[in-house]
Amino acid sequence: MINKPNRAAARVKRHYRIRNHVKGTAARPRLAVFRSNKHMYAQIIDDVAQHTLVAASTMEAEIASKVEYTNTVAAAAAVGEAVAKKAIEKGITEVVFDRGGFVYQGKVQALAEAAREAGLKF
Repeated sequence: MINKPNRAAARVKRHYRIRNHVKGTAARPRLAVFRSNKHMYAQIIDDVAQHTLVAASTMEAEIASKVEYTNTVAAAAAVGEAVAKKAIEKGITEVVFDRGGFVYQGKVQALAEAAREAGLKF
């Protein structure tokens, strides 16, 4: 009998593989994305100092008020735009994108494209 791991364990395994290559520095921090069933989260992290520089999620009141539902592509785009604006205010213009083991489509892609349109380079 084949013992197939569950989807969450497979995603974590993919994320560890990605993290072996993607490192955030002070000059070019890492934009980490997490997608749950109800919300989207994005953080800009300096891995050298182990410090979160900027964060945004659909749990914030200003983002949740813009969208009808917090688990849609439009909500993900709002998070991408918000995290990019906060990063530019802190002087961060270039980041490394970490998709967190998720497939680059749908909500993850919408978040990335909205962050690019708002001024982040990656």
